[in-house]
Amino acid sequence: MRRWNGGAHDAEVQLRPIWSGAISFGLVTIMIKVVPARRSRTTSLSGRSTPPTAAGSATARCANYRKVCELDGKTLRQDEIVRGYETATGTLIPVTDADLDGLPLPTAKALEIVSFIPAASIDPIKIGASYYLAVTETVAAKPYELLRRALERSSRVAVAKYSMRDRERLGLLRVKDDVIMMHALRWPDEIRAASQVPVPEVDVTDEEIDAAVRLAETLTGDIGELRDEYRDALEEVIAAKAAGTRPAPAKEAPPASAEVVDLMAMLEKSVQDAQASRGEPATVHELPGTKKTAVKKTSGAASAKKTTAKKTTARGRPRRTA
Repeated sequence: MRRWNGGAHDAEVQLRPIWSGAISFGLVTIMIKVVPARRSRTTSLSGRSTPPTAAGSATARCANYRKVCELDGKTLRQDEIVRGYETATGTLIPVTDADLDGLPLPTAKALEIVSFIPAASIDPIKIGASYYLAVTETVAAKPYELLRRALERSSRVAVAKYSMRDRERLGLLRVKDDVIMMHALRWPDEIRAASQVPVPEVDVTDEEIDAAVRLAETLTGDIGELRDEYRDALEEVIAAKAAGTRPAPAKEAPPASAEVVDLMAMLEKSVQDAQASRGEPATVHELPGTKKTAVKKTSGAASAKKTTAKKTTARGRPRRTA
């Protein structure tokens, strides 16, 4: 059985710091706490050993995960598990808590700013989780404000090193709505090169590119209005089952087709559909390759001759009788 959390994800919870320390800005120290800037909006599902009964799901037992030895199937306690590094030859090198505690981590309790760089120089692929940085002491308010103003006036972002969960990490500091926030950054060697992805060679025309641009312009909108339709549908299913009714059947998506289609026609049709969904008048563009029928201009005498010929032909035709 899967259990609904009753919409608890909608409740605002108090922001709890996940890390406390100081921003090291030259010789300036700013005591701060780090709180998550993102929240989970998913509908949580939990595992149960049996399906719900008519009286409810109180008799269902929670399905927990156990750490089991692969050799004898014995359930292991936490103190029976040691960490280690397995080499390429299969040799296990144990690493104890004392080994980890002895590692040189100057950033263990400090968020050390190492450089200021233009924001445009940061590739979004390097950006991870986001956090807000809040002061913990009144004395830290002024240096915090100075750093915030310096970031705004210089139009730059700060790159810092910090340690969290037994790892030294990179962070990106920027200002959002008068608050300094930090984005976790990937180390350069953690990013795979785009050259590893094969790119097929294909020719596209200027007309096709223009049609794609028109479609992009038509689909321009505010992402703040977007909703998680999967979560909404899941909650509708849960609510229907809780009420003892049948959930509404899901609409089947049209099957994907591998047939070769007219790309320009599909782009133009997509633009017209997007405009129609917004109540805008459809704009029809002439597709490349289409030929216009030439209309020849004729003189008045020639036109009169054609008219006379048509009338003569019409008179010479036998009439149909009923």
